[in-house]
Amino acid sequence: MIVTRFAPSPNGFLHLGHALSALTGFRAAHAAGGRFLLRIEDIDTGRARPEFEQAIHEDLAWLGLEWERPVRRQSEHFGDYEAALTRLDGMGLTYPCFCTRKDIEAEIARSPAAPHGPEGALYPGICRHRSGTDRAARIAAGEKFAVRLDVEKALALTGPLSWHDKLKGEIAADPASLGDVVLARKDIPTSYHLAVTVDDALQGVTLVTRGEDLFHATHIHRLLQALLDLPVPAYWHHGLIRDANGDRLAKSKGAPALRDLRTAGMSAEAVVRRVDGTA
Repeated sequence: MIVTRFAPSPNGFLHLGHALSALTGFRAAHAAGGRFLLRIEDIDTGRARPEFEQAIHEDLAWLGLEWERPVRRQSEHFGDYEAALTRLDGMGLTYPCFCTRKDIEAEIARSPAAPHGPEGALYPGICRHRSGTDRAARIAAGEKFAVRLDVEKALALTGPLSWHDKLKGEIAADPASLGDVVLARKDIPTSYHLAVTVDDALQGVTLVTRGEDLFHATHIHRLLQALLDLPVPAYWHHGLIRDANGDRLAKSKGAPALRDLRTAGMSAEAVVRRVDGTA
């Protein structure tokens, strides 16, 4: 059975890009007689707001979408992510990183040959080879740190990996292209990468539908699946709705919210037609 999910963060109102993603997942599940889930990705509790979460429910219902209950809220399941992180740590695959953003930028600036990935310069590995004694002393002193995944060590355990994308076919995973990603921070006990990978497995998601801007994240998610012995879903990285300048719609750039379109008199059917490119 196909199981899909729509997983927004409640840090702003939904816009047309969200509508496209939700409709893609809903239609894929509905066409196959499967299940469509809603997940609230609120690990950043400092930015998540109840009014935005309520608006997500209202907007999706207005669009005519139905989803299974109960809705999984990530902030209620930090224990699941902690267990996964503890397992990776027990395998010797994580390390504390004490670098500030300025430290990282300065190190990259000093190295003109610094490695780059699809999302820009990679973390240069400053803390990867610190001694256990140094790490323990810094932690004891109360220094803030993030937990990073040692991707090179991880790949040595898993060997080559791949996943299937509905639009691009079989994809050879390249986690090294994203470097040693952060898995947790002191103020946020998990990361997007770790939380969504664990959640998709626990919820039995078989088809991950999301925008093509998250295509490269799947390299890391595939690695985490292998390390944690999790099932591998299929992926559908759909295209994006872009503004007049060709940039993808984003909350941070003031993309018009669905609720604003509704208030302005646009019907749900008109929104769907616009998302589908027929209006």
